[in-house]
Amino acid sequence: MIRTLDHHQPKIGQRCYLDEQSDIIGDVEIGDDCSIWPMSVIRGDVNSIHIGHGTNIQDGSVLHVSHAGDYNPKGAALHIGDYVTVGHKVILHGCTVGNDCLIGMGSIIMDDAVLEDRVMLGAGSLVPPGKTLQSGYLYLGSPCKQARALSEKEIEYLRYSAEHYVRVKNRYLHPAQE
Repeated sequence: MIRTLDHHQPKIGQRCYLDEQSDIIGDVEIGDDCSIWPMSVIRGDVNSIHIGHGTNIQDGSVLHVSHAGDYNPKGAALHIGDYVTVGHKVILHGCTVGNDCLIGMGSIIMDDAVLEDRVMLGAGSLVPPGKTLQSGYLYLGSPCKQARALSEKEIEYLRYSAEHYVRVKNRYLHPAQE
């Protein structure tokens, strides 16, 4: 369901698949060729959320932000780059995720954390507030730690994963005629 809040109508790019059981609320911008899967919530009620092109937000994920106030004068908006795979039941809260990243199932990324381009975050990982994850590495754990450099094949897989979900969402947008 797409909902306007405080005169903020979510902006949805072209060729996106938004599952009817997802909620997209308020100050949200979603790029072209994205997919938002069942039971995902994208709530831009107290700050903005921007999702780049070709990104997928998988089932049961929660995307939210922090408001500007006495404790955080700017608040924490949420920025997700192009061709990002966000695994099932991920929580992204007021953070920045670069291009060509993969965020493993059940991971949590907190306010003002930054994932640079081409980062792989293992399932169940916690990225604490304000932590920066360097490009080209695998991170694991709670709190996460840099495990090792990604191989060339793994770096290629980051884009492959997101492009695979573009193909999957196209099947949902244009089911084969029987």
